[in-house]
Amino acid sequence: MAGHNTYLTYKRETAELLYWVIQASNSIIQKTGAEDEDGLSLLNTSGKTTVYGLVSMAKLIAEHIGRQTVPPIVYRLFKSVIKAREEAHEAFKQLAAENSDPEVKKNNASHKHFIDALKEAFKALGGESETAKREADAGSLHEAQAAETNIILLANKFASLNLGTVNDEAQDDAEAASDASDGPAAAQRPQKKYSGKGKKGKRGKKPKQKQKKPVANEPPLVGVPIESYRIIEDKEGIMTDYLMATYALAREWIDLRGFMQKTWRQVAYDGLNAAVAGTLSNVAVSMLKRSELAMHLDFPGHDSFHTIMNTITRGDVEKIQGNFKLRLIKFYKAQAQTRVEEAALDVKEQLMIHTYNDLLDFVADYQKTRSGKPTKSMLAEIQNWDPTFNLQQATPEQRLKWRRSYTINWLYDLVNLFSSVVVQRNTLKGQNWALEKVDWSEDGPWSVHRRLFGLNEFAGWVTSLATQKQGTDVRNKVQPHSVFQLQCIVDSLMVSRGFSTSTFRGHVMRPPAHQFRPRRDVDLFLDRENERGGSGFLQAVDILEQLFERDAQMHGNPKRHTKHMEVLKIAQQDFIDWLGESKYGYVLKSISPSQFSNSNANGLWEYSPFLCGLGLMEGLEISYLFGMMIWDRIPEPFLLIHLHNMLVQRGYIAQPVGLYASLQSLFTDAFFIDGKVPTSNFLEALVAKVDAYNTARARATQQAARRSNAQASDVHGMLDVNANKFFKTPTTLVSYRKADWNYERVADSDIKPISMLAMLRVAQTELVVDPETGKLRPAETELTSRMRAAKLSEEILAGMSSMVRRMNNKNHEDPAMMARFAAMAEPGYMTESGGLRELSKKLKTGGQAGSESKVQHEELDLDGVDVLEFLKWDIHADVCGREPLSSLNFVWVTARFFIQFMQMEDELRKLRNPTYVRAYEVDPTLMREKRLSLAVGALRGGDEQCLRIMAEQFQNPRAGFMDHIYWKDLETELKTDKEIPRKEDDEFNDQVDTACSVM
Repeated sequence: MAGHNTYLTYKRETAELLYWVIQASNSIIQKTGAEDEDGLSLLNTSGKTTVYGLVSMAKLIAEHIGRQTVPPIVYRLFKSVIKAREEAHEAFKQLAAENSDPEVKKNNASHKHFIDALKEAFKALGGESETAKREADAGSLHEAQAAETNIILLANKFASLNLGTVNDEAQDDAEAASDASDGPAAAQRPQKKYSGKGKKGKRGKKPKQKQKKPVANEPPLVGVPIESYRIIEDKEGIMTDYLMATYALAREWIDLRGFMQKTWRQVAYDGLNAAVAGTLSNVAVSMLKRSELAMHLDFPGHDSFHTIMNTITRGDVEKIQGNFKLRLIKFYKAQAQTRVEEAALDVKEQLMIHTYNDLLDFVADYQKTRSGKPTKSMLAEIQNWDPTFNLQQATPEQRLKWRRSYTINWLYDLVNLFSSVVVQRNTLKGQNWALEKVDWSEDGPWSVHRRLFGLNEFAGWVTSLATQKQGTDVRNKVQPHSVFQLQCIVDSLMVSRGFSTSTFRGHVMRPPAHQFRPRRDVDLFLDRENERGGSGFLQAVDILEQLFERDAQMHGNPKRHTKHMEVLKIAQQDFIDWLGESKYGYVLKSISPSQFSNSNANGLWEYSPFLCGLGLMEGLEISYLFGMMIWDRIPEPFLLIHLHNMLVQRGYIAQPVGLYASLQSLFTDAFFIDGKVPTSNFLEALVAKVDAYNTARARATQQAARRSNAQASDVHGMLDVNANKFFKTPTTLVSYRKADWNYERVADSDIKPISMLAMLRVAQTELVVDPETGKLRPAETELTSRMRAAKLSEEILAGMSSMVRRMNNKNHEDPAMMARFAAMAEPGYMTESGGLRELSKKLKTGGQAGSESKVQHEELDLDGVDVLEFLKWDIHADVCGREPLSSLNFVWVTARFFIQFMQMEDELRKLRNPTYVRAYEVDPTLMREKRLSLAVGALRGGDEQCLRIMAEQFQNPRAGFMDHIYWKDLETELKTDKEIPRKEDDEFNDQVDTACSVM
C-alpha cells in the first residue's frame, strides 16, 4: 500500500504478521489436539491476542514445524514491526529525558517491554539465525508479495502442511507448552481470568493424557477480516500506539507540506501550471484524511488537531520547543550512511501551530459580531497589511506577524464571500436566517448559488465555524487536514514572495518571483480581454452561440441547440462572476468590503495562488465535461473524424491534419469499434459504432447513468461522462474528483494504461506464474488486461513493478530514476524496440519461478511524497503535457467543427455537387439531418468531386491541436526539481541525496 503514513504501515504489517502466526498456531493445535491445563482448546477464534500470547504461539510453531521453514516474508514483517516500535521508543526516550512526567516514563517502560516480547517471538521462530537473515533479505519475488492475499495464501499453505507425523513425545511437549501461556485463549474465555505469565492457575493440573484426539478440522476464524487481527494491550500500550499514530501523522503533514511548498515554488518561479499544484494539493489533503480516519477508528474522540497537539507537546508548546531533533543523513554510493548534522525542530512552525492559532483567533473574532467586520482590536493588528513588504529584510518575528495578518484578512474575505448569499437575504429581503444553523456544506441547500470555484468544501467548513454564536468552542471540529489545507493556502503566497520554511534550516529566503501573478493561468483559460483570439473559454462560447444559431436556421429548427447554449451560457457567466474575480468587489454592496481594499479589492484571488490553482482546476473539469456532453449530442465530431480518416486512408489528404489526427488518437475508443481505426469499409465502420450504442443493453445502461446524474447535487455529478453514449473518457482531473482525490479509489477503468498511476497499480498487483513461460507476471485485472491490449509486453509490466519497487527502496545509486519513469510513461517508448531493449537491459526480472533468479525488493510502501512525485507526471500530462485533454478548449474545437462543415457546404453548393444537392435541397428525408446525410453520401464513396472538395477544405487551413489549447504552449516533459537551475534555493540539500528523520 503506497502513500500511507508509518503508523498505518505498522498497523497493517502487525495485522498481517498476527494473521500468519495465529493461523499457523491454530493449524498445529487442530492437528495435535493441544489443550490448556483446564482441558480447553487453545484455538484462537477472534484474531486478537496479548503480546505474551504471541510469544507463546511463536514457541508452539517453532516446536512443531520440524524441518519446515518459516516463510521469509514473516521474518520481514517481524523486522519491520520491531523497527517501527524501536524508532518510536527512541523518540519517546528523547522526550522522557526532557520530561519528568512519570506517565511518560511508565509508557516508555511498557513500550520497551512490548519490544522485548516481539524480539522473543522473533527469536523463537529462528529469526536471528543466519539462514533466516539471508532469506529475509533475499526472498524470491513471488514470496516478497506482502499484500493481504499473499499473507492469506502463505497461512493457508502452512496450515496444509503434514503435521500428522508429530510423535507422542512432541504432543506431550506441546501439551506442556500449553500450560505455559494463556495468550491464544485469553480473548476467547472472558469469563475465566487467565494468568498470562506461564504460572499455574489455582485449579490443580489435570492428569496428562498420552494421546489426544485431534479437534475437528474446521477453520475457527472464518469471516474475521485480516484488519481485525491485533494485539490486545493495557492502558499504557494503547497510549503508546496513540503516540505512534500522532507522531506518524505529524511526520506525514511535515513531509507533505515540504512537497507542496516546492510545488508552489515551481508555479511561481518556473511556470508550472497552477492547476497541477492545485490538484496535487487536493491529493495531499486526501492522504491526511485517510490517516485521520484510521486514527478515528482506533482512537475515537482523540483525532482533533487540538488533542493531537496537546498529546505531542504534553500541553506545553513552549516547554517542548527544542526537544524534537532532526537528523540529516548523507548517503554515498556503495557506502554506509553517515550523519551530517542534527538540528532542533521548530515545533510551532512545523506542527502548524502558528496557522492553527491564526485560524482560532479569526473564528473567535468573527463570532463576536458576525458582521463580517473585524473587531477594533483585531483591525488594529491586521489593517495595515502591505503586499509589497520586504520579507528578505524583515526579522523572523516580523515575517510571522505579516503572515498572520495576511491569513486573517484572507479568511475574512473568504467567509464574507461564501456567506454573502444568506447575508443578502437577511439584509436586502428581510429574511431571518440564523447563521449558526445554516448548512454551509458544498452539498447543502445553498450550493445551487455559485460563489466560488475550487475551494467550496474548505470555505463552507470555515464559514460554519465562524458564523456560530460568540464563544462557541470549535477546537474539536478542527481536523489536521483542514489546518494543513490552510497552511498550504498561506504557503502558496509566501513562497511566491521568497519566504519558505525548511525543517532543517528554518526560514529560507530568496528574491520574490517578480514576474509571477497568481491569476496568470486563470487569465489564460478565460481570456477575459480577448487578447489571444481563439484560445479563451469566454470568447469561444460567444462564437459557438453564433454558429449554433446559423446551424439551427439551416435546419429550420430554432430550438435545435437551445439547451446546449443554456448550459454553456450559465457556465460562462459563472466563470465571469466567480473565477479569478468575484462580484464581492463591485456588486455585493450589502456585505463588508474586502479586507484588501487598500491594495486590491480582488485580493481574495490576487493574493492566493492556491485558490487560483484550485479554481482553475475545477474550471478545466467543467469545461471538459460540457464539451463531452455537447459532442455526445451533435453529429459533427463523429462525422468529421470518420471523413478525415477516410480521406487520409484513400490518399486525398497526404499528411493527416493535426487537430483531427490528435482527436482520433485521444478518443479512438469513442469513435471506432474496439478502438480499431478502419482502413476500408468506412461507412460500415460509422454505422457499426452507432449501432453498438443502439442495443437494448447499451441504452439501458445509459438511461440508468442519466438518472443517477439527474439526482446529483453538483455540476460534476450532473455531467458525469458515464451518462454519455460515446464520449465516456474522463480526464485525470475528472477521475481524481470522482475518487474524492484518493488515488487508490480511482477505478481501473479510469486509469490510462500508459501512466504513472498504472505503474503504481501494477506494482501492487499480485504476481503469478505464467503457466506457459514459467515466468512471473502481474495477475489479470481490468487494468493489466487493458495494458496488455495496449501492446505492453509482460516484460514491460514486470519492469514497471520492479522500477517502482526500486524507488520504494530509495535507490540512491540511480538519481535519474524518475526520469526513466517519465520515459516509460511516453507512449512511443513502450513501442520502440530501442526503449524495450534499454528497459530489458536495466531490469533483471521475470526469471523462472523457483529458479535462482532472485529480485531484492520489499513490500511496496512508498511514502506520500513519493506517491505525489509519481502522480505529478500524470496530472501535468493531462493539464499541459503529453496527453493534454484538460488543456484543449473543446468549445472552440466545436466551433471549428461547424466552421469546417460550413466551408465544405459553401464550396459544394457553388459547384452544385449532386451529393450536396440531394442532402440539402431535394430529399426531404435527408434534409432533416443535412450534415449527416452529406457525410454518409461521402463515406459511401463514388463522388470524387465531393471527396476532393472535402479534402481541400480540411486543409484550408490545416487546423492544429496547438491552435485550440488554453495555454501559449505545452510542456511534453515535466522537469524534476533538480533539473531546474537555481543559485541558492537548494544549494544545501542538493549537495547529496539526503534522508531526514524527525524525532
